[in-house]
Amino acid sequence: MLTALSIRDVVLIEALDLRFGAGLGALTGETGAGKSILLDALGLALGMRADSGLVRQGAAQAVVTASFEVPADHPALAVLAENGLEQEPGEPLLIRRLVKADGGSRATVNDQPASAGLLRELGAHLVEIHGQHDDRGLLNARGHRALLDTFGRIETGAVAAAYRAWAAAEARLQAATAELETAARDREWLEHAVAELTALAAEEGEEEALAGERTGMQKGARLADDLATVGAHLDGSAGASAQLRQAARRLERMAGEHPLLGEAMESLDRALIELGEAEDRLAAANDALAFDPARLDAVETRLFDLRALARKHRVTADALPALAAELAGRLERIDSGDAGLARLGKEAAAARAAYVDAAQTVRARRELAAARLDKAVAAELAPLRLEAARFRTVVDPLAEAQWNAAGQDRVEFEISTNPGAPFAPLVKIASGGELSRFILALKVALAEEGGAATMIFDEIDRGVGGAVASAIGERLARLAGTAQLLVVTHSPQVAARAGRHWLIAKAHDGLVTRTGVRALDAAERREEIARMLSGAEVTAEARAQAARLLEAA
Repeated sequence: MLTALSIRDVVLIEALDLRFGAGLGALTGETGAGKSILLDALGLALGMRADSGLVRQGAAQAVVTASFEVPADHPALAVLAENGLEQEPGEPLLIRRLVKADGGSRATVNDQPASAGLLRELGAHLVEIHGQHDDRGLLNARGHRALLDTFGRIETGAVAAAYRAWAAAEARLQAATAELETAARDREWLEHAVAELTALAAEEGEEEALAGERTGMQKGARLADDLATVGAHLDGSAGASAQLRQAARRLERMAGEHPLLGEAMESLDRALIELGEAEDRLAAANDALAFDPARLDAVETRLFDLRALARKHRVTADALPALAAELAGRLERIDSGDAGLARLGKEAAAARAAYVDAAQTVRARRELAAARLDKAVAAELAPLRLEAARFRTVVDPLAEAQWNAAGQDRVEFEISTNPGAPFAPLVKIASGGELSRFILALKVALAEEGGAATMIFDEIDRGVGGAVASAIGERLARLAGTAQLLVVTHSPQVAARAGRHWLIAKAHDGLVTRTGVRALDAAERREEIARMLSGAEVTAEARAQAARLLEAA
């Protein structure tokens, strides 16, 4: 529900703050007083195109702020959540739009930046505006199917689920078909690649192990000559080890002759022990660095083959086993592709049949709901002086390419305004008065099934009066029992039905013209309705008639 509207520097409005409540509210005033400015300002907050021409002359910018009260389950809150915007429970939903005189605009929702597109999306859930030349709302055929479904309480969850399942099955079939066609074109290459990878039989981690082994053998080859030279110096009858042992035996016979000779003998014994340990370590090093030239050649060849094939397929050597499995799988799918495609084709056909069945069930319910809606609208036409008109809800099948999650149907509201005249879409009606009354009749028929919490009717009573105007006022009042209604009207019969009444008027100070809006009390309401009845000069009879209208309402 719209609770407040603040307008600053919009066309002729300098500053205006309005508060609204539930029920029916009337906005009246003389022709040209600026009623359209008020609706343009609200439209700006609801995402309409930001035109710098809306900025009041001499002002730098125009600002409109609309405040809404929304329940916890209102669809507008889901829109906010989808767009990452916050809404505190119990707090009003604030939409603000700023338009600069030199061009450009900004929008916020709850003081958080928002796009004009988001404002339009929110506005579709918050406010319905119905006017003689409105091409949105009930006149937009794109929304008729949803309106009919809401009226008939038609659940479309099953058909939506069936549509998603069918779409998924078709996607799998198409993907498999495309893969099979591509793979079939590459069959010769695949067979060669799989044979080559299978023959190589690469293993994960093999490259690293072989590289380490090759490094060790290459090091042994490089050190072999030096180790042999060192061994020759130590081994043999002329080697260091034999010479030291011979010296030790001779010194041992003399060691008792002098203490220093004994000490020398001990040092020589330690040297022999260290030399023995050195010989043992050299022997172990020889064993560790020993290599087989044939094995080194085999390792280098294997490494070359691994790395060459990895480069060829633009993968690492460790990825070759996985690549072999992948390509072998593709080749296998080619061989078994026809059987797989046949299975996927059956699955897609079964999913399509399930969708068609669910959609036909929904269509049958829509046709029943359409008949009920046609009857409900027809009952509203006569009191609105549309006795000769006919209304029908068309439920036609869509081409298969247009089937969707809502079913297989196109739904559109059509009317014939005169006997024998062909049916045509609502938007094609020439007479603005007839169009407005049709909208009202349809809205009354749909009222119990809900809609936006706030509805605005812009001069829906233009061109009618007397009993028809009274019928319009009665139906607007009835609608106001389930939603907040604001009506811009020139009809005293409609204004008298309102629970709240605002007067829109221009004021001149000799230099500047301004549009103002003020709420009327009971006495002021009677005077305004009397003016609407009598014109410029308000008579006593007009005041009496205004009082009777207010009492009857």
